[in-house]
Amino acid sequence: MTGTWVAVLATAAGCYALKLAGLTVPPRLLASPRVRRFAELVPVALLAALAAVQSATVGHGINVDPARLAGVGAALAALALRAPFLVVILAAAATAAVLRAAGVA
Repeated sequence: MTGTWVAVLATAAGCYALKLAGLTVPPRLLASPRVRRFAELVPVALLAALAAVQSATVGHGINVDPARLAGVGAALAALALRAPFLVVILAAAATAAVLRAAGVA
């Protein structure tokens, strides 16, 4: 077995253990309002951070790509209008594609 497969299997085992740990948390621990609020807000913050990093960076550096940022802006506008998720994705992709086709990349 190569080192890559060992890493893949170790990561899979770690993910399973983390999921199992979350399922075995006693309900009385989650009854606390502070813990409940934390558990509700952490996923939102992590996803927002991931979106920010993916939309403004390439590799190890910041890259302000106008087409990409316009796509993010179009997605935010669609979200503000409460559009369905598929419409949000299509608006962002179409905006970026049109701008790149026009040479704004």
